[in-house]
Amino acid sequence: MELAYYSDYAVRLVNTEQPERGTDSLTSVEAVRELFGPAQQAARRATDSDVTRLRTVRSRLRAVFEAADAGDEVLAVDLLNALMMEFPVSPQISGHEDRDDGGTGGRPHWHMHIADHAANATAGYTATACMGLAFHLTDLGVDRLGLCQARPCRNVYLDTSTNRSRRYCSDRCATRANVAAYRARKRLESERSARTGRTAETTQDSTPATDR
Repeated sequence: MELAYYSDYAVRLVNTEQPERGTDSLTSVEAVRELFGPAQQAARRATDSDVTRLRTVRSRLRAVFEAADAGDEVLAVDLLNALMMEFPVSPQISGHEDRDDGGTGGRPHWHMHIADHAANATAGYTATACMGLAFHLTDLGVDRLGLCQARPCRNVYLDTSTNRSRRYCSDRCATRANVAAYRARKRLESERSARTGRTAETTQDSTPATDR
């Protein structure tokens, strides 16, 4: 598993809360376990304490995305480095059962993997999320960390587009924003047309009868 893959851990955690909508899905041990996805072995260690701990980490990770979105690269890196110092990782080379020839007789498909030796579920999850985010940031750039522009969403996302053009967390938000922009343009056109019509009527009314 490529280390950059783990950056999705950060996105999943931050997006459990939508501050502007007042919603929060990180409210139980079950919610914590769902964050781990297929890594069920690590998720089994989750307790009620991890709900509170992960909420704190979530706020700090959102601050990384907010700094990046605001163009403050140094602050984004400093915030992420602080998290990685607090939640270090133990990388190791892993082959699992993968084979480079697709069968059982070939060599293992060696790749970097983050070993799970953390004291609790929060520490393990945070270390994984931060390392993945760090690889994503250094490989693609700080400006690839974004906040959805379709208010009030403000979910975070990782921009992997070839031209750095992503502005929304999902197709749904992109469509909603485009529809809102279209309606705003139509309202503006209608208002301009109405003002033009009123101006023309006023001009005509103010013209002396002898000049008509």
